[in-house]
Parts: sequence; structure tokens; C-alpha cells
Amino acid sequence: MMRQFDAIIIGAGQAGPSLAGRLTEAGMKVALIERHLVGGTCVNTGCMPTKALVASAYAAHLARRHGDFGVTIGGDIGVDMKAVAARAGQVTLTARGNNERWLEGMAGLDFIRGHARFTGPDRIAVNGEELRAPRIFLNVGGRASVPDMPGVNDIAFLTNTGIVALDDLPRHLVVVGGSYIGLEFAQMYRRFGAEVTVVEMGPRLVGREDEDISAAVRGIVEAEGIAVRTNAKCIAFRKLDDGGVAVGVDCEEGAPEVVGSHVLLAVGRRPNTDDLGLDVAGVATDARGYIQVDDRLQTSVPGVFALGDCNGRGAFTHTAYNDFEIVAANLLDGEDRRLSQRIPGYALYIDPPLGRVGMSEAEARKAGRNVWVSTRPMTRVGRAVEKGETQGFMKIVADADTQRILGAAILGTGGDEAIHGILDMMNADQLVSALRWAVPIHPTVSELIPTVLLGLKS
Repeated sequence: MMRQFDAIIIGAGQAGPSLAGRLTEAGMKVALIERHLVGGTCVNTGCMPTKALVASAYAAHLARRHGDFGVTIGGDIGVDMKAVAARAGQVTLTARGNNERWLEGMAGLDFIRGHARFTGPDRIAVNGEELRAPRIFLNVGGRASVPDMPGVNDIAFLTNTGIVALDDLPRHLVVVGGSYIGLEFAQMYRRFGAEVTVVEMGPRLVGREDEDISAAVRGIVEAEGIAVRTNAKCIAFRKLDDGGVAVGVDCEEGAPEVVGSHVLLAVGRRPNTDDLGLDVAGVATDARGYIQVDDRLQTSVPGVFALGDCNGRGAFTHTAYNDFEIVAANLLDGEDRRLSQRIPGYALYIDPPLGRVGMSEAEARKAGRNVWVSTRPMTRVGRAVEKGETQGFMKIVADADTQRILGAAILGTGGDEAIHGILDMMNADQLVSALRWAVPIHPTVSELIPTVLLGLKS
């Protein structure tokens, strides 16, 4: 017998549970299906455990710098990796448990654990039964991509899923991928005490960013003793008799191989869309498997929507949640919210962090904008000087014709928070002068932003 619902949600990541809450509050009968862990990547293998690990690594780093602050500590600074891992694990367990209790107690919701597959454009099979609804929402997330590199199947490797559960210290961690995920783990494990090498196929780290940002990030990680190998054109793996791994890098400079005890693959993500029966429903995907959506997140099938990482329109917890907000506002609140209204913002959580919003300078120039740029080093920020954390700089890009901010980067202490002042002004579509005449609190990182704006020039 087929069960009828007003809506079916597949996946209990960041968008799914919140959408279930809004739909059930509106009086709808809803089924939410989750085949594995409630909370998705963020809660289980992403933001929450990794930022807990970053916090432990920062504490170790700061403790080693105790003398810089006039603090005396007896003995060597040690790191108990089992305690570090247990703390991060508890953060995940608490968040997941809270979400599970919320869903299990939600009136109007059938919370089903199982693997859902389409049997038609409005039908889902799970656990041997069939469900039907006029609206189906896909929030199935993504997972680490494992590249088809020579020897990769011959070695034991880690992805973000495995490394967050690691409770011992690698002797030498080789991180393949010099971008956001890879650099976070590289720095934290270096601070835990491991030898670390980052191997990047491209000519620079975080290649999406402007060259000055990439260079500064490289300087930060290298200053902590992390080896960086860029231009690694022919990455390959070879298992060694002692259990280690030789990673072929074929770089323009340096040894052709790096020998490590552990390998972390951090070379991108792929969507969890290959076993949903999307072809049966007629839901279109692109060549990489991402579900194609329109500006209101509807797929090629009317009534079927895709939210979060699986739609390729954002790879962050906050963009997944905003997908929920867009869908809920349009379906329940009579609004007309669209993806194209979203201004992209994100952060790289090395220390100091990089907060980013909007266009980079390179993107703005490529788009043909009449570009103004201004930069200031963090050595000019009183708050950074007082904290003894003066690495990095601020950068703002604006359009001289429209007098609007196009984008910004704050690489420095508090950069992931300070960037929001700029993000908010961009969302409000305000002139540069509106932020120029703000009066920020002293001493903060944000207080230098009006000064940076004063320096805008072509």
C-alpha cells in the first residue's frame, strides 16, 4: 500500500530538518528520510568536529607562545590526541543527538531511517514501501572525491571523514590538495606535533583566491614548518614495506617523492546523487552528478527541489540553510526569493582565518569592471597588535562607476567575523560612503575597514 504525504524530504543535513519544521508548522504531513547520520557533513565530518579540532590546535599553539605574553609554564607543552579526538567527537554527538530528538518529536513528521530511491517523479521507495507526495526535496549532501591517481587504490588513505576520527598523531601527514579543507588539517596537525607536507597540483595554494592572498596564506603555513609542494603535475602513490607511503609529486623543484606515514586526500567533493534513481524520475544532473536547479531551486521535474551541496550552487552549511530559507519563503510566505540574490561568502579556517565575500580582484577585472582596490596590513590593526597576531592583511575591491563594494578579503585575526560588516553592506546594496562613515568600536579588527575604504583607488 502506498502512503501519501504532502511533502517528502530526503536527507537530514542542514536544510532538510529546518524545512520539515516549517512545513509541519504549516499543517503539512511530511516524511523525512535519512539513511545514515542526522546532521549531514557539517555536524558529523565537517564544520563542527573540524572547528573543535582547530580550537584544540590553536590552544596548543598559543600555549607554546606563552613566553610572548609574559606567561610562565613549567615543562613541555604536550597534546593528548585521544582527549582531543574525544572532545571533537562529543561536539558531534551532542549536536547530532539534539537534531535527532527534534525530528523524533516533531508533530506531523514521519522520520524514517533508510535508503530512499525514486520510483517515479512523485514516488519514493524506502524500506520496502512506497511513499508519494506532490513535492519532494532532496538534501542528500556530498562526500570526499577520491581521484583516479596512480596507486591510490594500493594505499590506506584518509579523507575528511576518517581524519576527524583519528585519535593518534601521524608521524608525517602528507596532504594532497592545497585548498580550504587540506590547509585546515595541515595546520592543525602541524600544531598537534606532526610533520606535514602539502602537495598541490596547481601553481599556488587556494588557487581560487587572488595571488596576493595565496602568497600570504603560503607564508603563514610555511612559517609554522609546513612543507609546501606546488606544481605537482604527476601525483602518484606507492606503498612502502614499513607501512608508509611514498607520494610522487614530480614538482619543478625539490625531491620527486615525499615519504609520509599518513595521506589525506583533500581534492574536492562529489554529490551523493548516484544511487537515488534520479534517472527514473527524470531529474537532470550535470556531468559531475550535481542536480541542476533553477533560480528557485526547482529541478527539471516540477515539484522536485534540490537543496544544499547536491545542487552544486554552494558548498557550505550557510548556503544549504539559505536554500531552505529560499524554498520556505517562496512556498509558504508568498515571497519571490532567488539564488541569484545571494552574495557568496565563506571562510578558510587556518589561523589566522580568511574571511571572503563577493568577487576577488581578478574576478572583477575579468568581468570588465572599473575596479578600485585598497589593502592594509594587519600590523596596522591595533587589536591584532595587542593580541600578538599581526599576520595577514585586509583587501577591499569596489566598482568606481557604481560606488559599490564588489568583494573583500580579510586574512587576519577575527577575519571570519569582521568580514560580515562588509557582507551586510553588500546585501543592503549600499554605497561605499555608507560604510566609510560608520564608526566602529575600538579596539576591534573591524575598525580599520573605513580606513581601508578611504584608500580605494584604481
